[in-house]
Amino acid sequence: MSMRTALAPAKVNLFLHVGPVDSDGYHPLASLVAFADVGDRVSVAPADGLSLTVEGPFAAALAGEADNLILRVLRRLGEAAGIGEPPLAITLDKRLPVAAGLGGGSADAGAALKLARDALGLVLDDAALADIAGLVGADGPMCLHARAAWAEGRGDRLAFEPALPPLPALLVNPGVPSPTAVVYRAFDAGPAAAADRPAPPRDWTPGTVIDWLGEQRNDLQAPAVALQPLIGEVLAEFAGLPSARLVRMSGSGATVFALFDAPSDATAAAAMLRALRPDWWIAPTLLG
Repeated sequence: MSMRTALAPAKVNLFLHVGPVDSDGYHPLASLVAFADVGDRVSVAPADGLSLTVEGPFAAALAGEADNLILRVLRRLGEAAGIGEPPLAITLDKRLPVAAGLGGGSADAGAALKLARDALGLVLDDAALADIAGLVGADGPMCLHARAAWAEGRGDRLAFEPALPPLPALLVNPGVPSPTAVVYRAFDAGPAAAADRPAPPRDWTPGTVIDWLGEQRNDLQAPAVALQPLIGEVLAEFAGLPSARLVRMSGSGATVFALFDAPSDATAAAAMLRALRPDWWIAPTLLG
């Protein structure tokens, strides 16, 4: 058995409608989720026992984690398969910012689950793996599938959307964390919103989809900006780019995305922003 490697793609909430907290302490939501062609890299290799090594530009942000999400799901995978802890050495090349609204930890766990299943020859389908991925949170299953989808309920009710076209985009993170729990507490202090799912666009051409997304919202954007004003600076920088068709924060932040008509527009915007803000994480991508 040789080393296997996979991309753990960044997740982007193209819109995010959030309702008031329910009696169980959860917020209902509606979202259209897409995945980027950039992300972390996860590798697995045979070993005498289960281990995890974290490297890459954002490895330091995970240095204090005693129980990484990858280890949690792989231990559960071993239990489900009746083999104990999988004898695998995992390497995580952490290339996405942490606490960035990109589902990085859940995507890492999902990629590790698939790699471990294949490396060990386990007879478990993706539905079984999605049940295990749910241990990391409501976005665990969607990040395991890594397919464009409508998400409702707590984010665990998924309907895949194969019609979503590739959307040229630019992801920007200003280097500040935006912890989900803190943002939700700020959201709860404001006026109540609604987890309404809009009717889909009249067609799925890129221009129509972008116009339709412009009619939606991210209900966590305002509370996140109030907590981290630097997110507002990213939004303002994007607003000054004439080629950006739509600008919005993803998830609970702090990453902001812009959508463009062509990949060349996203690449040009990335070069412009890197010259102005060399300390920001900036990644042109295709979302789909």
